[in-house]
Amino acid sequence: MTTVEAAENLIHQHTISLGNELVDLDQCTGRILAESITADRDFPPFDRVTMDGIAIRYQHLEQGGTSFRVTGVQAAGSAPLRIEQPDEAIEIMTGAVLPRGADTIIPYEQLIISGDQQKTATLSTSTVKGKNIHRKGSDRKKGTEILKPGAVLDAPEIGVAATVGKSVLTVLKPPSVAIISTGDELVPVEEIPLPHQIRSSNALTLSSSLNEWHIDADRFHILDDLTGTTNKLAELLENYQILIISGGVSKGKFDFVPQALEHLQVKKHFHRIKQRPGKPFWFGSHHSGTLVFAFPGNPVSSFMCFSRYMKPWLNRIFGLPSPAVIAKLAGDISFAPDLTYFAQVKISMEQETLFAYPVEGHGSGDLANLVDADAFMELPSGKQHFLQGESYPVYGYRRSVLSNLS
Repeated sequence: MTTVEAAENLIHQHTISLGNELVDLDQCTGRILAESITADRDFPPFDRVTMDGIAIRYQHLEQGGTSFRVTGVQAAGSAPLRIEQPDEAIEIMTGAVLPRGADTIIPYEQLIISGDQQKTATLSTSTVKGKNIHRKGSDRKKGTEILKPGAVLDAPEIGVAATVGKSVLTVLKPPSVAIISTGDELVPVEEIPLPHQIRSSNALTLSSSLNEWHIDADRFHILDDLTGTTNKLAELLENYQILIISGGVSKGKFDFVPQALEHLQVKKHFHRIKQRPGKPFWFGSHHSGTLVFAFPGNPVSSFMCFSRYMKPWLNRIFGLPSPAVIAKLAGDISFAPDLTYFAQVKISMEQETLFAYPVEGHGSGDLANLVDADAFMELPSGKQHFLQGESYPVYGYRRSVLSNLS
């Protein structure tokens, strides 16, 4: 059997090419930028007023004046007015262009304004020359690179792209992925299963997991038949960059996936990992460039293999980080077999320390138990007793706790 570390290394030795695609800006959140975004003009593009108040020429204060004749009102988005005389002022709104001839903004809170037809603004406290003006180009100069290729496009990046007029962005194109469920016992979700059948859930679990990378996978179902399995996999190998197979990889009489892949000349890099759950995991590559991740059919096994191996690999091909996350055990765990054990745990951040609370389940078929947990904790082989307070790696799968796992 392959060790966990060897399996991980073998997977990371393989990659696929991601192309680019153009996507409307309002659909780009979470995507990976594939172009450089530069300032199309200075940031800000003009001397920008940052407070509601009056715009003045500071010269009048230097000469001992404290009152100003208000000669106009300028809103944000209006062309700039002009101050002609030192004792003139223009009422100004936040975001407006600094009026011509003005060099200082005094907020309303520092003023007493009187008069109806002819307003007079009198300074009630001292002020500083040049105050409350966001100077042109002080953030970024025209032509400056603001976003580099590889940036994850979250709300701030979307805002920057909009500001420079990019209504469409070039982003990494997700790989084409097929998810294949195997087994005569599976029926579609919308059907009522017979007593000897179950609804197909693994494909939807995996498909949902892939949404993190904006991968819209196609789903297929193969019955337990060697010819049918071989023919369908042959078709999919020519049309997808990644095949994710759930089931049919163990040693049962109806586990035809390894035999079919061998017939189709998919090179096996490993089959069976020294771990629990997920021991029968099969990984290989086809001469077409397609990679095959064949997970066990038990739902916890399948999901664990995705979380432990495929998720970090996807982060790598997208250029995203996969930081090592360590948590402290919040309770004892015993596991006798000489295998790496992936225990289901509930994550809690307590006084800046990440704790992992063991969540007992009923084996690799206990899909419902995943609902009670947040992550898998990797407990190494060669040891039987893992004690409260010891620290081990964890692999999270819930969005609500991912912020703690980085």
